[in-house]
Amino acid sequence: MDPTLKLLVFLILVLANICPIKSDFRHCEKVVKNWAFSSLQERVKEDNEHTLRDLLFFLHVPRTGGRTYFHCFLKRLYSNAQECPRSYDKLRFDPSKQECRLLATHDDYSMMSKLPREKTSVVTILRNPVDRIFSTYEFSIEVAARFLVHPNLTSATKMVGRLRPGATGVSTLDIWPWKYLVPWMREDLFARRDARKLMGSIDIKRNDPYNMEEMVMPLQEYINDPRAHELIHNGETFQVAGLTNNSYFVESHEVRRCVQKHKILGEHVLEVAKKRLDDMLYVGLTEDHRESATMFANVVGAQVISQALTENSSMEGAGNSKSEQGSSRSESEPDNDDHQDSNADHNADETGSTEDLKEKKETMSVGKLMEAYEGCISSLRKTQSRRRKASLKRISPANFSKEDRSRVSEVVTEQIRSLNHLDLELYKYAQEIFAKQHKHVVEKLSSTDDLESMFNNPGGITMWKFLWLAMCIVFLALVFLFVNARRRMSKVKI
Repeated sequence: MDPTLKLLVFLILVLANICPIKSDFRHCEKVVKNWAFSSLQERVKEDNEHTLRDLLFFLHVPRTGGRTYFHCFLKRLYSNAQECPRSYDKLRFDPSKQECRLLATHDDYSMMSKLPREKTSVVTILRNPVDRIFSTYEFSIEVAARFLVHPNLTSATKMVGRLRPGATGVSTLDIWPWKYLVPWMREDLFARRDARKLMGSIDIKRNDPYNMEEMVMPLQEYINDPRAHELIHNGETFQVAGLTNNSYFVESHEVRRCVQKHKILGEHVLEVAKKRLDDMLYVGLTEDHRESATMFANVVGAQVISQALTENSSMEGAGNSKSEQGSSRSESEPDNDDHQDSNADHNADETGSTEDLKEKKETMSVGKLMEAYEGCISSLRKTQSRRRKASLKRISPANFSKEDRSRVSEVVTEQIRSLNHLDLELYKYAQEIFAKQHKHVVEKLSSTDDLESMFNNPGGITMWKFLWLAMCIVFLALVFLFVNARRRMSKVKI
């Protein structure tokens, strides 16, 4: 073939490959920018962003320690009757039709499209992205390893199928993203166990559990799998922005695809995620655990307690004013209980728990809430530790620890950082928000403590007594002067 003709054919092929890429980028740029613009336009900015609204939406990012907040804070602040139905479950319902006060879920920010936006406060916790990837990997394997008690994968899968229809609780296999990650790891663990049986006894000399391919999927293989790209990497940003594969937004899949294919477009999603954080009532950090918990108790817990006390007072006042009317009504009109029969026991339980919680809130304070939290988290951690040890025994010697994490090669760690560049930027921004919130709470507590010390401290009491005595002396002096002046005036007239 003529050299000139060859060159022409080559240029045509190159242009044919470049044009679709450019065309796709232009399409993606338009899709992402349009979504970002509409998302920023729908922001609701309240007069005081630190004020708790009617509904609290706890946007629980996986592996950030949110479970302790749910069990040790929120379950003490809200009754079962106040929780939105199926929290932490397959949350496919319209909460706007439910009279609930607490929504706790792994769902992403797109859930706000189902909520009364102007009446909803959002709280969340973020974690250092590298640590979160490690923790996600470990937890996926930990839960999957529980199924190794079965002789084979078929048996384990059938057991899960039998348990689900009659189960009353919430299984990890029902919760995003574990409903995708755990079955993936479960299948992998059984495949590796079967391979070991075929090979006979294996002497595992490596002491790096993150690279022990005879027992578990190596971490580097895990983070490079398409499922990790879809569900884990930049997961905090996508969840806060509302773009996970569990999103309610119609355009979420296409936006996520475009951002994953064209890295530069991620900046638009990051900007939306940052604005979402700006509008939240509270943003905590896993690494600053103690400070985050204290701030949550003071920012969120104090307001929930205050709201409950205000509502109780209002209800008691309304009940007293309508007591006569209620009595005459009950005597003259029959009760209609037909529609309540099927839910009688459930309602009784909810009523009981609500009454118990009301009594607790009447005596609850931020200090007592923190005391209860400390006891609860200690117990919860012990339970989690026991389950973790029992589970990881089945894949020993592939046990995970913080020391083991530090031995992972810098190549793998750097790859995790690169794959989670949006999360790293969002985490830095969350740290800035946290610092501002922390400063605000400290200033508020300092001013409150100063006022309380005036009344409660011995020195404060002395000072107030001195001021009161001085005011009394001044008042008596004025009275004395006034009386003398009147007497002089009366003498002059005489």
